Amino acid sequence: MIRYIIRRLLISIPILLIGSFACYVLVATAGNPLAEMRFRPGVTEADIKAAEISLGLDKPVFVRYWNWLTDFLSGDWGQSIALGQAKTAVFPAVTDALWTTGRLVIGAELLALTLGVSVGVLAAVRQYSIFDYLATSTAFLMFSMPIFCVAVIVKNYGIQFNNVLESMGLDRWLTTAGPRPGGFSGSFGEVIFKYTGTFLLPTIALMLISFAAYSRFERASMLEILHSDFVRTARAKGISQSRVIFRHAFRNALIPVATLFSLNFGAVLSGAIITETVFGWAGMGTLLVNSVRQFDPPMLMGWLAVTATLIVLFNLVADVVYGILDPRIRLG
Repeated sequence: MIRYIIRRLLISIPILLIGSFACYVLVATAGNPLAEMRFRPGVTEADIKAAEISLGLDKPVFVRYWNWLTDFLSGDWGQSIALGQAKTAVFPAVTDALWTTGRLVIGAELLALTLGVSVGVLAAVRQYSIFDYLATSTAFLMFSMPIFCVAVIVKNYGIQFNNVLESMGLDRWLTTAGPRPGGFSGSFGEVIFKYTGTFLLPTIALMLISFAAYSRFERASMLEILHSDFVRTARAKGISQSRVIFRHAFRNALIPVATLFSLNFGAVLSGAIITETVFGWAGMGTLLVNSVRQFDPPMLMGWLAVTATLIVLFNLVADVVYGILDPRIRLG
C-alpha cells in the first residue's frame, strides 16, 4: 500500500505542474490588469510602463510563470493588484475563504455521503418497494431543482422557523445571513446551540443535491453487485442475507461512489458560489467571483492553485480508497 501511495503521489506532481502552467497561461492571456489605468486622468504612458515593469508584465509568459511558481512554493503568493482596491495578501485571503467554505462543505458532504449511501443500499435491497419509489422520487426532485432554488427554499423555511420561535417568546436560532457575529462563546451547550444554528441551513442546502447523487449511484452500483455471480454463489452456500449484503456486496458497491465523492468534494469545496451568495458567506465562491470581476491575476492564480491541489488530492484519496476496497487495483 505504501508503494501504491508513493506511485500515485509521483503521478500527481507533473499533473499539478502542467495544470498550473495551463491556468497561468489562460489567466495571463485573458486580459491586461492595467487596462483601466489608461482611462484614469493624469496617467501617462510612462506611468503605465513603470507599472508593467513593477508587476513583471513586460517579461515573457514562461518567465513570469517560473517566477510565480518559485515564489508560490516558497510561501510568497503575492498581493492583489486589483485597481481601486486595498492591496491584500493572497495567502491569507485564500486561506480565510477556504476555511469559511470548508466548514460548510465538510459537514454537508459527510452528511450527504452517509445518508446517500444508506438510502441507496436500502433502496437496492428493497427494490420496487414504497421506500425505493420515495427515495427515487426525492433524488429526481433534487436533481431537477437548481441549487439556487434549493438554497432559497431552505433559507425561507429557516426564516419562518425563526419567526415561530419569536412568536413563542424564544430567541431566533437559525442564522440566515452570514456567520454569527461575535463567534461562538459561552457554555458548551450554548456553543453547540450557536454553532448548529449558524451552519445548519447552508449545510442542508449543500447536502441535498449531493445526497441525491450519492443515493442514485449507490443504488445502481448495489443492484449490479447483488445480481453478480459471486453474490448468487454466496447465497447458494446458505450465507445469511445480511452477511451477503454487508460482507460481500457493500464493499464492492462503494467503489463508484468513492469516485463521485472525491470529485464532488473538491468541486463543491472550490465553487459553492450560489449557496454562499444566498446565505451571505464570504468563501471560495465569493473570492472567485470578485477576482474575475476585478481581473486580479495573483488572486485568481492563488484560487486556482489551491483548487487544483484539492482536486488532485481528493483523486489521490479516491485511488487509496480503491486499493483498500479492491486489493486487485493496487496489485495491478
